[in-house]
Amino acid sequence: MTALIRAVDVASYWSGKLFAWLIVALTFVVSIEVFKRYILNAPTAWIFDFNSMLYGTLFMMCGAYTLAAAGHVRADFVYIYLSPRGQAALDLALYLLFFIPGILGLIYAGADFAALSWRIGEHSTVTAEGPPVYHFKTVIPVAGVLVMVQGLAEIVRCLVCLQTGAWPSRLEDVEEIDVIDTQLSHSEYVDEDSRRLAMEGAHAIDEAARHRTFVDEAVIDEAKRKDP
Repeated sequence: MTALIRAVDVASYWSGKLFAWLIVALTFVVSIEVFKRYILNAPTAWIFDFNSMLYGTLFMMCGAYTLAAAGHVRADFVYIYLSPRGQAALDLALYLLFFIPGILGLIYAGADFAALSWRIGEHSTVTAEGPPVYHFKTVIPVAGVLVMVQGLAEIVRCLVCLQTGAWPSRLEDVEEIDVIDTQLSHSEYVDEDSRRLAMEGAHAIDEAARHRTFVDEAVIDEAKRKDP
């Protein structure tokens, strides 16, 4: 089952990384439009729709990646105090009660929504000369399927945790704390022990922010005491 989880995680990670490049396209399009609008006085009528499509596609298609990275915001103050098995049991119940029905509804309604849009050759009515939107609406069920597949992998992850008492590892990706580590390692004013303690505190805070564990205050206190 671990191999299955990893395979789905890899697919979700790479789909997220692929569509993350849309932010570059979005930045380029907005920059060109600002130049045309304010320098050349020649605005593009459909650019607002196009920007919405790019950002919407980015947001939707990176959902599976975010779920695979456990990056969605949690607001459960009880969850962090539970044991891994308790967390897995709670996650499993929530996936079965809310996630599966909700995402199935998104896929079903999104597919119908997209099919109708293709059937009538729908164009945007938000701006003049609105571009076609049927390809954009197709993103809805496609993104739903990707999130559903990753959600099923998360359910398997919960079952593994219930069986073993430990969460299966996730694929690593670049995080903000990696940037901090790089900066500290190249600083001539921070010794190795201080860097190590600072990174232990940063990792503890990051893990607590993901609501997987309660932050180890002893680690933070030790880092503060030994910080030069």
